[in-house]
Amino acid sequence: MDTGGLVDLFPLPVFPPLPQPPVDNRLLRKKVLQASPENVLTPAWGQEVTLKMQGVLEDRTVVEKDCKLVFIIGEGDVNQALEECAISMMQGEIALLLADSQYTYGHLGREPDIPAWAPLLYQLQLLDFREKPDPLSLPIPERIRIGNQKRERGNFYFQREEYSMAAQAYCMALDICAAEEEEEEVNDYRVKCLNNLAAAQLKLGQFDEALHSSRDVLFLDPQNVKALFRKGKLLSDRGEYEEAMETLKKALKLEPSTKLHNMQLHESIMQYA
Repeated sequence: MDTGGLVDLFPLPVFPPLPQPPVDNRLLRKKVLQASPENVLTPAWGQEVTLKMQGVLEDRTVVEKDCKLVFIIGEGDVNQALEECAISMMQGEIALLLADSQYTYGHLGREPDIPAWAPLLYQLQLLDFREKPDPLSLPIPERIRIGNQKRERGNFYFQREEYSMAAQAYCMALDICAAEEEEEEVNDYRVKCLNNLAAAQLKLGQFDEALHSSRDVLFLDPQNVKALFRKGKLLSDRGEYEEAMETLKKALKLEPSTKLHNMQLHESIMQYA
């Protein structure tokens, strides 16, 4: 991107509003640099798009760059600004997008390069779009690769305390590799996703769902200490002390050097035995 050409384009008044009804036109503004031929289709919600993308801060520092960014519109794989703009573009179109921080990285920014509340200026080209591929038709290694991208996105949201988005990402990661698959690699992958999902569900106060996810982990990996402690704590909170005690005993036997608060939890349950 020629940053010299961006200097006069960064102020908001230069950009017409992005033509999407849900978007506040003061927060997302788009300028077409190279239009596509007429009657070219635009992508739809749920389709896979491929963008050439570069994003800069107001001082023209490049903070995002990808020659072939592939994502599904509506699945939270990228920030909302990129999703909203992609759905408004025609194949081959090149555009500038000025995005308020509410549509990118908000009050937290993104360590270490994007400050809090920073607007971003993107140059985007829609290279291609197509229907979302059926993940179950892909080879298992490819499905795990895609699923891990979803799980890592979930971790990103979790660290930002956006727990609903994190849980959504973990659920999508689980859907990519079905429970019916018996390969060890798939089971290991699902254990990670389920443990992540249980942690997000706890943060959301979804205690029954978190218990269910923890039990799913233990079905695949009966000696998973993290899931055992989580299950034991949840059972204790439900007043199911006998099963909670047995579960925590097993966890403490597997990991006797665990943190003190888990030891105290075990001792408290022993009082009800």
